[in-house]
Amino acid sequence: MLILKKIFNSETNKRLAENFFSLSFLQISNYFLPLITLPYLVRVLGPDKFGLLAFYQSFIQFFYVLTDYGFNYSATREISINREDKSKTSMIFSAVMTIKAILVVLSLLVITIIVLLFPKFGKEWLVIYLTFGFIVGQALFPRWFFQGIEKMKLLSILSVTAKLFFTVLVFVIIKNSSDYIYVPLLNSLGLIIAGIISLIFVKKSFKVDFVKPTLDELKVQLVEGWYLFISTLGTSLYTTANAFILGLFTNNTIVGYYSAAEKIVKTIQDLMSPIFYTIYPYLSKLVIESKEKALGLIRRILKYVSIGAFIVSVLIFLFAEFISRIILGNNFDNSIIILKILAVIPFIGGINIILTSLTMLSFDYKKAFSKIIVSAGFVNIICTLILVPIYSAIGSGIAVIIAESYILVTTIIFLRKQNIYLY
Repeated sequence: MLILKKIFNSETNKRLAENFFSLSFLQISNYFLPLITLPYLVRVLGPDKFGLLAFYQSFIQFFYVLTDYGFNYSATREISINREDKSKTSMIFSAVMTIKAILVVLSLLVITIIVLLFPKFGKEWLVIYLTFGFIVGQALFPRWFFQGIEKMKLLSILSVTAKLFFTVLVFVIIKNSSDYIYVPLLNSLGLIIAGIISLIFVKKSFKVDFVKPTLDELKVQLVEGWYLFISTLGTSLYTTANAFILGLFTNNTIVGYYSAAEKIVKTIQDLMSPIFYTIYPYLSKLVIESKEKALGLIRRILKYVSIGAFIVSVLIFLFAEFISRIILGNNFDNSIIILKILAVIPFIGGINIILTSLTMLSFDYKKAFSKIIVSAGFVNIICTLILVPIYSAIGSGIAVIIAESYILVTTIIFLRKQNIYLY
């Protein structure tokens, strides 16, 4: 509690604290609930079917990046700045949702072409389309809007409800490996329902109407989100691409071993993201008022995140075997070494989130941010293509570490050139 008081040392303490705890509850639920189903799913589905689902989820993730288009950053900032102007807010909301709808349709067309042309994808066409429901649900769910107006409590309730829907039905419906097809179906349905309900809340509770967006407003949102879209695409090249590339070179079972370990690490790492989502809208405004105050806040956050993330990484490494046995069971012993390799990710990745997403975006270094992230993505792809044929799943893990380390070094160099010293 003392740490939180120091971090939220401002006149907006109460609102920031409420948003932080709401997002923390959301993040814990988003990842704790899947951790409840993960031990069950890996045991029922086995490495092969679990790996199959992970492969196509990583494939669909590229289209999530396209439909999101960086709006979780750019639109959040726009809504935060214009939150008092209802007509402007409605225009921004309408423009973003229109662009998202267009991108969803385009994504569906591209996926259909891939399914028709490539036998590997055509064979599991039903899994692909059911997994695509996740894209529809995410497009409908205006997380960026709730973050922009700093109403994270409602966001948490809606999102957790969707996760609960999926969690309960997993245990009710999925009884053996042949039921794997229902996993993406349940996940997609929960998100779509939550998305529809959230849109009703936006209209009725916040008086935001859907208006026909002007061509100029569409262009503005596309331009604002462009560099963030490119950076998010770059991020996916070193976060979700590895399982996909691994599946192209190996088989579903190996993908299952890697994805299970990766899921545990990402779940733990992402528990730190409420710090970013809570602070970012506020920090975007604070930078305009006082850059020194903004840097002071970032330094305090970085200090505590670095210490906490380091402890987490050490614990994952030391207890990798115990964690794997408890969560994944005996059939995933090959995941233990991968888990140990990926244990460093929460530490490096946690620092990277503060330096890149929080600092660079708040100070409007979007172009440089994109260049660093995209180049890191290509570094990861090159390393993966070199290491996977030699070391299989272990090569994927090493490639991710190299990419995260590249981001850390290049970001520090860039910030120091801008006379921004956070250490």
